[in-house]
Amino acid sequence: MLAAGAALCVAAGLWTAERDGSRAVPATADKGKSGPSSEEGAPETAGSRGNAFASAKRVALTFDDGPHPVYTPKLLELLEQEQVPATFFLLGQNVEAYPEVVEEIAGKGHLIGNHTYHHVEITSLSEEQACLEIDETSRLIEELTGSGTEYVRPPFGTWNEGLEDRLDLIPVMWTVDTLDWTTENVDWIVERTMADAGENAVILMHDSYESTVRAVERLIPLLRSEGFEFVTVDRVIMD
Repeated sequence: MLAAGAALCVAAGLWTAERDGSRAVPATADKGKSGPSSEEGAPETAGSRGNAFASAKRVALTFDDGPHPVYTPKLLELLEQEQVPATFFLLGQNVEAYPEVVEEIAGKGHLIGNHTYHHVEITSLSEEQACLEIDETSRLIEELTGSGTEYVRPPFGTWNEGLEDRLDLIPVMWTVDTLDWTTENVDWIVERTMADAGENAVILMHDSYESTVRAVERLIPLLRSEGFEFVTVDRVIMD
């Protein structure tokens, strides 16, 4: 549970990624057998703006809501086989529940980010509550990995700009929302992703489903065939 003595948010400058007002939906919703009938818009990340940071055709696979005790290890095995780096935005409650999986993510060299402790909508909380959610998750990750987190993905894609003077974390959104939580239809996830992926794409997925692991297994060679280089999300937004 959240520790009462969690570190206070520290004052620091923060460059915030913009978004278009669209919202992601939590991965706790029920999944259907087929894909949704309509698409949702995806918030921008810093890397999706017109002034691209590098000429390379890069793509970042990002996974929210983990770690999962079954599917995150399966995904890590696949990523290791394919030599693909990824970014995992972890929930504090799952970090506490599955510390060995967090250590495996870090040990395999992937980037770890913060996804709050309880998967809460930041804008529904006071700044003090929001800081507690984020700080406690960062503390837990640092205790396990020895490294602090530099990036946060706010659940539902909603961010409180008032936190920018209190957190030394960079918020990261996405450019491609696979909506993988809505369906077990791997074909649909793959087709949607390939249709929307572009240079400096930040792909939003969830490491909580077997269908997502199967989709990633197919997406890696497809994206490579299109000339994409897989990178962690910091390479997209900061290079």
